Amino acid sequence: MSGKTREQQLDELLDKQAIYELIMAYCNAADRHDHVKMRTLYHEDAIDDHGHFAKGLAMEFIDKLPEIQKAMEILHHNVTTVNLKLAGDRAEGEVYIIAFHKVKDSGAGFDVLIGGRYFDKYEKRSGVWKFSHRAIVADWAYPATPSAVRLDHPFLTGAYIGKPGPADPSYAFFSLLRRGEF
Repeated sequence: MSGKTREQQLDELLDKQAIYELIMAYCNAADRHDHVKMRTLYHEDAIDDHGHFAKGLAMEFIDKLPEIQKAMEILHHNVTTVNLKLAGDRAEGEVYIIAFHKVKDSGAGFDVLIGGRYFDKYEKRSGVWKFSHRAIVADWAYPATPSAVRLDHPFLTGAYIGKPGPADPSYAFFSLLRRGEF
């Protein structure tokens, strides 16, 4: 086997679970436009590289998110494959994502479905795992103009309809999963 004690293996498993939860919290914060929560996921000196949107301090990227997301009628990040490697209080991750974007414009809007990966570096400081560096990598994009999204489709009749921001029905439904909290 790995030569690690059961306790070491359990500690590693707990660390990987904490990082996995961090990754999932990022998706929720992005999709719900929850910038307060987003700030809690990065160390203060962390770097974020989101291509032409922002390259530099993650907190500066988060400062720009309200303007970046203003045109985003729907954001939907889905994590698929997660490859993590731990080294003490540091870790690295290659996280595969499929992210859907419905963008408002002067017409019917447009859709962009992106398949890509996050290249992540994480650090555990004061017992808490957070991003220290995140870079987006695009592997493919599938655009649709005009938007093909139809929230009035009969399959959706009676269903909750997701919305960015505090109007999302999750905030009325849940009492434990709360806006701004990780």
